[in-house]
Amino acid sequence: MLAEVIHSVADFANQALLAYGLSSSRRAPDAIHPYGYSKERFVWSLISAVGIFCLGSGATIVHGFQNLWTSHPPGNIKYAALVIAGSFIIEGASLIVAIQAVKKGAAAEGMKVRDYVWRGHDPTSVAVMTEDGAAVAGLVIAGASLVAVNITGNGIYDPIGSIIVGNLLGMVAIFLIQRNRHALIGRAMDDHDTEKVLHFLKNDPVVDSIYDCKSEVIGPGFFRFKAEIDFNGVVLVQNYLKRTGREEWGRQFREAAMEKDDDQLLKIMSSYGEEVVTALGSEVDRLEKEIQYLVPGIRHVDIEAHNPTDLLP
Repeated sequence: MLAEVIHSVADFANQALLAYGLSSSRRAPDAIHPYGYSKERFVWSLISAVGIFCLGSGATIVHGFQNLWTSHPPGNIKYAALVIAGSFIIEGASLIVAIQAVKKGAAAEGMKVRDYVWRGHDPTSVAVMTEDGAAVAGLVIAGASLVAVNITGNGIYDPIGSIIVGNLLGMVAIFLIQRNRHALIGRAMDDHDTEKVLHFLKNDPVVDSIYDCKSEVIGPGFFRFKAEIDFNGVVLVQNYLKRTGREEWGRQFREAAMEKDDDQLLKIMSSYGEEVVTALGSEVDRLEKEIQYLVPGIRHVDIEAHNPTDLLP
């Protein structure tokens, strides 16, 4: 029973930490954090998991071992059974709500529930579900320990139950710590989203080659994508001339060549170069918008023009 009290206190504190993390993560981007504060929930989920490990698991296991050789059947076992039964109903209802939230999150990301639990982008709902699941399992273990003590009259089953509950909490905590650690150190977005973006870029006529593609989860369902692109200059210019018409540029170049005026020719070439650079910027904007349309979770797209001379010795 004391193990379940410790578990309940830890559970309440962790839920409060998760709620604070959710609130903090909604802050708007600013000059210090231009990509926003979405990773706040990963930080507080990690702190919550460490709290489960230290307070919930550690204290429960230590208490169980301390009483392993001095245990005796608890008094008022019927009241303890009533408390466990009532707690089971409350925790069970909370677990059902948490499972529904996880299912909704998995459906929103197009993932199976099992995959979402391991790789989903929102750690909060998964943390609540696993904590509630551990709470329900812990109550079952505590109830089984009391039944064993009542039947056998041997109080050793009580601290054994505490040790089992503590180990259960430890496994849950390690799972949540690992999950949030991967998110904090910069996990890439899912392979199927990455393949979708790369397939689009490779099949766009203005793209010759793609280099140094990177992605990072910056929040639950939010990503940053970066790529260096070797643009096809011929297609780029053709697209530009289709929009503006090639006759006017042709006339200006012919007139400057006929007059043999180098200054005028240089002026026209400079103006044409400015227009081509602007056209390149327009192509980059188009690619970025289409990438965000393909994967709406990509909030920031960084496309850079690749310089092939970088590969030369």
